[in-house]
This record gives sequence, structure tokens and C-alpha cells, in this order.
Amino acid sequence: MEEIGFLGLGIMGKAMSMNLLRHGFKLTVWNRTLSRCDELVEHGATIGESPAAVIKKCKYTIAMLSDPAAALSVVFDKDGVLEQIGAGKGYIDMSTVDAETSSKISEAIALKGGSFLEAPVSGSKKPAEDGQLVILAAGERALYDATIPAFDVMGKKSFFLGEVGNGAKMKLVVNMIMGSMMNAFSEGLVLADKSGLDPQTLLDVLDLGAIANPMFKMKGPSMTKSSYPPAFPLKHQQKDMRLALALGDENAVPMPVAAAANEAFKKARSMGLGDLDFSAVHETVASSKGST
Repeated sequence: MEEIGFLGLGIMGKAMSMNLLRHGFKLTVWNRTLSRCDELVEHGATIGESPAAVIKKCKYTIAMLSDPAAALSVVFDKDGVLEQIGAGKGYIDMSTVDAETSSKISEAIALKGGSFLEAPVSGSKKPAEDGQLVILAAGERALYDATIPAFDVMGKKSFFLGEVGNGAKMKLVVNMIMGSMMNAFSEGLVLADKSGLDPQTLLDVLDLGAIANPMFKMKGPSMTKSSYPPAFPLKHQQKDMRLALALGDENAVPMPVAAAANEAFKKARSMGLGDLDFSAVHETVASSKGST
């Protein structure tokens, strides 16, 4: 592929762009806090002074931003994507946003003659570092096909899901299930502990049964130690629960389990845990385990 632009160097964006550099891709990067570009520059990236400058320089530009507001800002604000996007250029938004946000960006880029693909990912920091993300793409098939070499470096599997909005919806459904599972897992760990059982033995039992899964295996040991290094920040998980519940409202799907899980994540945010890993929702139960 030709040189790729990359906008947004948070936990995920930095890991993904570093992976591209390691595999020989030429990158021009931008981040609102420019100091986050330094390590990537050491590995061969160049810095673009604005999203518009990156778009102007690169045929294809990837964005990995924190939420719908950030995704819209990078496209529509001064020195944003729309100032330089046009025929022959493609914009791939890998942020987790709602379908409405993706559609709004897609329509604006199409009016300028550019191509658009939404491609949110399933996976957090470690899969991003290891190139083991699952990529959920939707939009222009030709752009998807052109971006496959980069997707193959960043992910273990890419899905093309059809029209814009389907990628966003799939990601929200996946993260809604994940957030609901994490809450049940947290309650189970605390219940085992308070009942006089060894939480580590619970983890061993779970790992041998029908509900064994990588999330329990990876997060459980640190949760029993009340350690939550951020791989996927809790504030972003709560954002995704909120957006998934809105999708449920739109489609008249009752979601009482997800709604309860969202309240737990909101409580965790109110406890000041938003920047910790989403597994810190465990503290909403663990912090009250000694009370009667």
C-alpha cells in the first residue's frame, strides 16, 4: 500500500500504528496531544500538523478516536478531514461510534468525492499490539479491498458487513455482551470470596467449563488483586453500553441485563474509575463486600 495516514494515538491507535510501522508501512500520524507522536517518530513515522494535512499527504487515512464527538470533530472542524478529502482518497474510521455518526461522516465524505469505510475493532490493547484484532468493516467494498493489507497486519480476521452503519452496530452488540458478562463475572468473584471460597479456584473451575473464555482468563487474576491496568478504559465501555442501549431503544429490543450493567459502569465512573480498565467495575461490588 501507499503511505497511510493515522489519526488518534490513544491506547489502541498507538498500538495499531506501531504494528503497521513494524511491518514496513510508511505512516504520517496526528494526535491532538502531539507529544504522543514522539515514540512513533522514533520508529519512522512522520507527523502531520492537522487531520487535513494528513489527508492531503496520504491516499488512505485511518482514524482511531475515543467517541462520536471526537470522530465528528476530526472530520468537520477547522483543519479537519473534509478540507482535503476528495476523489482518489479514502477515509477509514476504526473508532467505536453509533451508526448515525458513521452515516453522517460517510455522507459528508461522499459529497466531497472521497471514499469511506467504517471499521471498528473487537479487541483491546494486547490484541492491538499483537495484530490480533477482529475488524468489523462496512461501506465501500473497493476501499475495503484496498485496505486489506493493513487490516491483515492489525487484525487476525476482517469481516465486510455491507452498508455503512452495520460495522458500528455489530461492534456495539459485541461490547454490550462483553460489558454484561464482565458485570456477572465481577459479582461471581465477590460472591465466591464472601462465601468463603477461593476466587482463584473459581477461576480454575470456570476455565474448565462451558463458559471458559479468554476474557475471564486474562482479567480474572488481576481482578482478584484489585489491579486494573487500562487495556480498554472503563469510561469507553460505559459509552458503548449507552450507545448499545440507544440502539435497543431504536429497535424496540428490551435489554434489562445490559441496562443494569450500564448502571454499574456509571457507578464505577462516579467512583473515579473511568480511566482504569473496564474490569474495574468489579470495585462496585467488591467495595461493598464487607458491609451488611
